[in-house]
Amino acid sequence: MPVPDSPGAVIGGSGLPAAGATLAALQRALSGGELTSAALTAFYLERIARLNPSLHAVISVSPEAAAQAAASDAARARGAMRGPLEGIPVLVKDNIAAAGQPTTAGSPALADAESGDAFCVGRLRAAGAVILGKANLSEWANIRSASSSSGWSTLGGQTVNPHGSGRNPSGSSSGSAAAVAAGLAPAAIGTETNGSIVSPASACGVVGLKPTVGLVSRAGIVPISGAQDTAGPMTSCVADAAALLGALAGQDPADPATARSAGQPADYTAFLDAGALAGARLGIWRDGSTPAGPATAAVLDAAVERLRASGAEITDPVRLPGADQIWEHELAALLHEFKHGLNGYLARLPGEHPMSLAELIEFNARHADTVLAHFGQDLFERAEATSGDPGDPAYLAARAEAGRLAHAALDGALDGGRLDAVVSLTGGPARLTDHLLGDLSEFSTSGPAAVCGYPSLSVPAGHVNGLPVGMLLSGRAWSEPRLLALGFAFEQAGCPS
Repeated sequence: MPVPDSPGAVIGGSGLPAAGATLAALQRALSGGELTSAALTAFYLERIARLNPSLHAVISVSPEAAAQAAASDAARARGAMRGPLEGIPVLVKDNIAAAGQPTTAGSPALADAESGDAFCVGRLRAAGAVILGKANLSEWANIRSASSSSGWSTLGGQTVNPHGSGRNPSGSSSGSAAAVAAGLAPAAIGTETNGSIVSPASACGVVGLKPTVGLVSRAGIVPISGAQDTAGPMTSCVADAAALLGALAGQDPADPATARSAGQPADYTAFLDAGALAGARLGIWRDGSTPAGPATAAVLDAAVERLRASGAEITDPVRLPGADQIWEHELAALLHEFKHGLNGYLARLPGEHPMSLAELIEFNARHADTVLAHFGQDLFERAEATSGDPGDPAYLAARAEAGRLAHAALDGALDGGRLDAVVSLTGGPARLTDHLLGDLSEFSTSGPAAVCGYPSLSVPAGHVNGLPVGMLLSGRAWSEPRLLALGFAFEQAGCPS
């Protein structure tokens, strides 16, 4: 890590590691009296205070975190545990509303906005979680400029990848991934429109699950796209992602998309199966990572061999024709959707802040010396130039073409090969942060699943020169139980016996 830390740092008297402690292990320590939620929360708050000035993974800590932890301990003592996350501290990306803290998207424009809990945060609290604070992010979730630097926001500064000095954490859920990787929290919530959970998870060496659109409510989340936005878990292992997903998911009248999730499981940990790869049908999408160098490509080769050795039936390669054409049409649709969604969000948001995208552009121009210090707002300006009208024929054509290409590519592979999932590298190893040229990435394979609204799961698969590289599993809508089972089996197959 590029930040000072004590080798082998452990949590209190539990003996658990500061980075990588699982939710199940923490719950055992809490139930066994080796830890209290108050002590656990204090441990992470102290760790944030000590390490975050170098990492910039957390924008703010909750002033109510200690009180929440004390209340959790009291509930446990009287046998009134609320759910599987009782007493567990969780960080929330700062485009997701949590009562008691501003929801800023990293921008001072929203520093004085007011809000209660997002629906998914309310779900976390109902499961017993302690909301530890807000994670840093790429400002406005990377929709402000095409030459942005992932992990940078005006309020939070530049998030640092804990695996390499000067290395970028990827984005936009940069702080959520970096915080889990560095042990600033045992779990965090990110959001994704395209790649913003799975890409930083890969770059920071953690697990990231992008759920099916509609499984987790978007109410109370700063929007980009009603067609693609979702929140999801970022954790140190697949079992923790399954536990967190069960707490997050639920139908919400304020988000009509969640009506489609009726009948989905309440407990995703029930599907974890170390033998799930035996007989699984998996297709390897190599074209998506064509730009990868030999060392990165070797990570995929090793992952395929692990999958095969665990009993999976491998089709290698599978083709996703047209996948490289999706982005042009997707971006055109996203800019329309962003203007429409953000204007509605700002109009309903209490407190002092810009009331529209046009006012936000003006705010940024007035504060250009800080807000626009490293990159501009060209995507904001392009979005404002659209009608923002959901009935605009140009918008409808762009969204339809992006969807046609994505479904033809991903459904074609899944259905044509009768596959459980398409497997690819999530991305390459973390690049150096560059505030002059912006993000420099080799490739990303998140697009087809993101545009289809399908789930994808990134799990650590290997390293290139000490930098993590993830493997992405993309499946059909509502296939989270299967993806989590496959990811868990892959993870367990890589653990030393």
